[in-house]
Amino acid sequence: MPIVTPYQNSLRFASTFGAGTGTGATFAIAATAFTDDEGTAATAFPGSYNYYNLYINGLLQTADTSSVTTTAITIPGGDVLNDGTPLVVQFVVS
Repeated sequence: MPIVTPYQNSLRFASTFGAGTGTGATFAIAATAFTDDEGTAATAFPGSYNYYNLYINGLLQTADTSSVTTTAITIPGGDVLNDGTPLVVQFVVS
């Protein structure tokens, strides 16, 4: 059984699909295209986290919708969504 730390926090990052590049399976949005909760431009996503949630237009997405690294989030097929569609990535960290 994994050890769960008693203190957990979350870091949220917001952007729109218009900030993404690529098409189909390679559609990705760079971490630098996001702002954090303070409205500051992000430089990278957390390198260590317990899990993350992706919200597209306010709706929580399933785990198979995306993959994330410290530099970008990849959302296959995201290029077909309207450029103004908002997305929020929430990282739960300890």
